[in-house]
Amino acid sequence: MFKEYTQYDALGLAALVNSGQVSAKELLDAAVDTANRLNPKLNTIIHRFDERAYQAVQAGLPTGAFTGVPYLLKDLSFYFEGEPLTMGSRSVNVVNTYDSEIVKRMKATGVNTFGKTNTPEFGLIITTEPKAHGAAHNPFKKGYSTGGSSGGSAAAVASGIVPMAGAGDGGGSIRFPAAWCGAFGLKPSRGRNPLGPAFGEGWDGAIADHVITRSVCDSAAMLDATSGAEIGAPYVIAPPDGTFLQAAMRAPRPLTIALHQQPLVANTVVDKEVLAVLEQTAAQLEAMGHRVIPAEPNINIEKFWHDFLVVICAHTAFTIDNVERSFGSKHIKNLEPQTYNMAMIGRSLSAVDLVYAKQGWHDSQYQTGKLLAQYDMILCPTVPTPAVKHGVLPPSRTEEMLMRSAGVLNKGFDMGKYAFSSGTIEKLSAPVFSKMAFTLLGNVTGLPAMSVPVGMSKKGLPIGMQLIGRMNDEATLLSLAGEMERAGLFTKPAFDK
Repeated sequence: MFKEYTQYDALGLAALVNSGQVSAKELLDAAVDTANRLNPKLNTIIHRFDERAYQAVQAGLPTGAFTGVPYLLKDLSFYFEGEPLTMGSRSVNVVNTYDSEIVKRMKATGVNTFGKTNTPEFGLIITTEPKAHGAAHNPFKKGYSTGGSSGGSAAAVASGIVPMAGAGDGGGSIRFPAAWCGAFGLKPSRGRNPLGPAFGEGWDGAIADHVITRSVCDSAAMLDATSGAEIGAPYVIAPPDGTFLQAAMRAPRPLTIALHQQPLVANTVVDKEVLAVLEQTAAQLEAMGHRVIPAEPNINIEKFWHDFLVVICAHTAFTIDNVERSFGSKHIKNLEPQTYNMAMIGRSLSAVDLVYAKQGWHDSQYQTGKLLAQYDMILCPTVPTPAVKHGVLPPSRTEEMLMRSAGVLNKGFDMGKYAFSSGTIEKLSAPVFSKMAFTLLGNVTGLPAMSVPVGMSKKGLPIGMQLIGRMNDEATLLSLAGEMERAGLFTKPAFDK
């Protein structure tokens, strides 16, 4: 058994394989052994295909940046030929007949995928506690949330099962779990990575797929391998000068950074420990030669969350309609109450409602763009609090009963319209949306954003800080993250605590 498995990042493990010091089988043995020991406690992997991974080793893995590195994929948007996809739902269980484009590009790097990771139903909530597979546990503290929707991937990386795992971000779903599990998470710019061939863009451009990693260089190298144009993409964005890996390995020029402290969701309280880490991070960046200046995007916070919810509910309605068409109405009965109700709201909205919401997205894009015309990037918390206990973020049993009642009443009354106009939606969604008060900006605007693991709470739970860059400028974000990592500012992963 290769005992030093967790001491290397993915690039380091691949270098050992390429030099002949360790075999790809030995790495897979180590990953499988670690998963066997830890997954019963963490519930981070919900589907395994170890034998297929061993066969891939025997057949010969592609030669690339990550040849032989054990790998996991989030069980949501990554289509992996021949393996089931559940999207965290009791209503979906299909075997994919092809690889999605990003999976093809990931496979070409030489990674050896042996499982799928836990995710909430359709990635709709920011904690990984689906009824289909059960809750994933934070590797730093059992019984606490991993965040979501890439919570399974974040926990697998932070616990040492794999050095990186596939993840996706529609409202903070890479950065959020990275922050709560003490990992590095980059959401690329809108259009940087492919989402096809099934989709041109997810959630009207809010979704971006990439990886959660322990090291900055791993994230950069994978982005080098996966980014770029694909057939049918709605737009093509310019490649960087040089490579993302080169950017991660060089120090950035002195940067001017906006310090964003006001949550973009009303009545959100930022934990004192999170504010302390924000202040500490700003001071560390200034000590490294950067300027950090308080500045806020001029965004209507009363409208901001509403516009996001309108778009996501419309897409949820489409998703559920598609499930019903594909698998029959009986599968809709197995949906979690919050999913059903988001779809109900989506069906109650008009095309005009959707366009108004998208105009709100543009207003937020414009105001953030004006801020970034003066600053190189924005610094803020990733999440307003450290990880919370299981059961805090999903709807309570009473709330679920109300949601089910709403579904019955909706047959004779437009409950979707009423839920918005009465303030019911605002009340029910407040616990979740308040936690997304800093991450949503990256999804609405499409800007690249990352969470860096730079703090710990008194309870021993990780605290991440977020940096949001200019459109298509992942290179500067990665340069700064690499500089912070080399300076020793990153906290230790769960397996090394």
